[in-house]
Order: sequence, then C-alpha cells, then structure tokens
Amino acid sequence: MKAVILAGGYGTRIKEMCADLPKPMLKLGEKPILLRQIETLKKEGIFDFVLITHFMHEKIEEYFGDGSDFGVNISYYYEEKPLGTAGALFRLGLNEDFLLCNGDLLFDFNLKKFSDFHKNNNSLITLFTHPSTHPFDSSLVVTDDDNRVKAIVKANENEYYQNLCNAGIELVSPEIFELVHFEEYADFDKDIVSGLIKTNRIFSYKSSEYVLDVGTPERLIKAELDIEKNAVGRKYSTLPQKAVFLDRDGTINVDKGYINDPEEIVLLNGSAEAINIFHELGFLIILITNQPVIARGDCSFEQLKIIHNKLEVELGKSGAYLDGIYFCPHHPDSGFDGEVKELKIACKCRKPEPGLILRAQKDFNIDLSVSYMVGDKMTDVQAAINAGCKPVLISQDNVTDSAEVYPSLIEFSKKISFE
Repeated sequence: MKAVILAGGYGTRIKEMCADLPKPMLKLGEKPILLRQIETLKKEGIFDFVLITHFMHEKIEEYFGDGSDFGVNISYYYEEKPLGTAGALFRLGLNEDFLLCNGDLLFDFNLKKFSDFHKNNNSLITLFTHPSTHPFDSSLVVTDDDNRVKAIVKANENEYYQNLCNAGIELVSPEIFELVHFEEYADFDKDIVSGLIKTNRIFSYKSSEYVLDVGTPERLIKAELDIEKNAVGRKYSTLPQKAVFLDRDGTINVDKGYINDPEEIVLLNGSAEAINIFHELGFLIILITNQPVIARGDCSFEQLKIIHNKLEVELGKSGAYLDGIYFCPHHPDSGFDGEVKELKIACKCRKPEPGLILRAQKDFNIDLSVSYMVGDKMTDVQAAINAGCKPVLISQDNVTDSAEVYPSLIEFSKKISFE
C-alpha cells in the first residue's frame, strides 16, 4: 500500500511557531511531524510514500530526499498553485488502495485493522473517525447503524449530532477516479466524500486510537506533552486498555426519571471536567446505561439516539467526549401501555448483569481488573462486581462496603488523579 501525505499547507494557525518552516517540518520532541508519520506508517508496513508539497517544498525535499536514508521510497508532487486536499490525487496515477492523510497529524493506529474494515465493506472511501475535544470547529460525520456515512455537517449547539469527526486519515479505492474527476482545485470532504455518499460505499471506521491534529499552538503543546509521557502509542488497539464505565442519569447528568426528551439532558456540575481528567489519565470513557423506556414504549431507538447526541453536545461544550455508548433497551416486567413485547425479557445486558460491560470489554480490548464502573445505584455496583472491575458509588448519603463512595463524579476523578 502507498501513503499519500498532504504536506503543502501554509500552517496559518501556527504561523508564529513555524515562520521559517513548512508546517509538516515543525519538530515534536526533536523530530519533524512528517518524520514521525513516516516512521509510524513504516512500522505498519507502508514503505512507499507520495508527498504533496507546495509551501517551502524545497525544505521537505532536502530533508527526506528519495527516502532511502529512512528505509522508505519517497516521491513528490509539487503543486505550483494549491489544489486543495484532493486536486493533486487526480494527477498521481494511483491504481490501488492508498492511505491519504494530512501532514499535521500525530498518530499511532493499527493499519491492518483499519484496512480489513475497508476491504470487508467493499468501501470506496473509509474515514478514520473519532470523537473530538473540539467538535464545534470540526466537521461531524453522520452515519447509519452500519457505519455508512450519510452526511458531513458542521457542528452547532442547536442541532444534536454525535460527536464523530473525520481525523484527517482515509483509505481510498482508486475506483473513485472512475466516478468523479477534477482538473484543478478539489476539497476531499466537500467534493469527493460528499459527492459519493449516494453510492452507500463511504464508511466510518470509529477508533479510540491516538490521532491528534497539531495545527494550533494549544494542540502542539499537548502533542509535546503526550510524547513526553509516552501516551501516543498507549491507545493502540492490540494493547490492553483501561476504562471508566459510567452510568448516565445521576452520574453524568441530572436524574429526571425516565428521560424521553433530549431537552431533559442537563449535566451535573463537574461531570464534563471529570471526564476530561479521566482521559488525561489514559482511561477510555464508556457509557453503560439501562434504558427501559424503549421496552416500555415511552421512547424509540431513534429518540434515544437523539438524547445521547444531546448528551455529547453538552459534553463537547467543555471539550469532553465519550469513547462509546452501550445501552440495554429491555425490561423484564410487563403491563405498560404501548410496551414493546419483544423487549420485555430478562436479559444479560440489563444492570446488574454485566453484559454491556463485557461487550465493551471485547470491543475495546479492556483490562477490567484496572477499570472502574461508576454509578449512583447499587445495580451499578453489582454490575461492576459481576464484570470484575472496581465499583464506585456516587451518593451523598449511602454507605456500603461493596464500593468506594463519593458525593460526585468530579470528587472521584480528583481522588483517582492522585493514585
């Protein structure tokens, strides 16, 4: 497989930090960003690279040459005038699946797993997607239940979209060149992806692995810190992960009983801050919630999705995000008007059963022995015990020998940050 890296940008957002360098040559931990990308992709089995250059292109070419000093093969496409994030692709003669990525990313991800997903779905384009700490200045990817991309939209506080962003990494089939063509400037998201959504062959590959856009001074500083504490490779999918599983109502947001309206989602004080603390400590954050409102007929699956989108919007205002959402739609008791009879069962996913936790454990490769389940009810505590993770109870007055007890999620996060 060949990697095509967009390395021609001006670095406008960090101009004061790289006035005499093209943005991909800015150093992180004594290595240029572009070198870190090439080394990481070489580790994943890519040895052929095309660098698309423009601004200060000669500095990139002088540093890397033909790539032989770095154990890879490098060729260049110099844009005399900027052609956007896709214009040059139509001039490269690419005839096999290739990886496309922005030149201002720090990353470490499992390429084989990504590629297998792309091939298994017979995808034209597979977007590497993840939740973002800055969703309101990002484009959000809207998908269906089969991970097909249905739209790319701009986030705003008045529409409730899942916090799912294109990370700036894509796997692309050369078949796209038979379906679209641009002679000059083209934007990959607007002109290519959006134009091909109607084929139903654009897919989202959601991952919790490390990808960081270092295009602002703040994110550049974060990247430096993450390199110093060896955090970049820690989320690699084959490595065991640690997680904080969170109940929803009464733990993250105000408990208002059976919620069936997104406007009822109101965050508890400090919950977004706590989630940010957990992430900084290297934990995945996964929502584990019983939602019997569906079995009762009080809420549809689509309505619940909007409710959880609203939760993600509220968290996103503080730069917080969830890595995964797992819910149980069942309820064992019958007798409700409008109930959904096929969901009125005793299941293995309704807390205190551990089914949701165990499903997430498999999906994310989680080491339950170093993970926590946090909730405001004893069913949450028992689910943690049943799954084999550490139970934490959020309560103002309840005392139990079965779990650590804290008055709020933020108080627990402060305690764990000192461990």
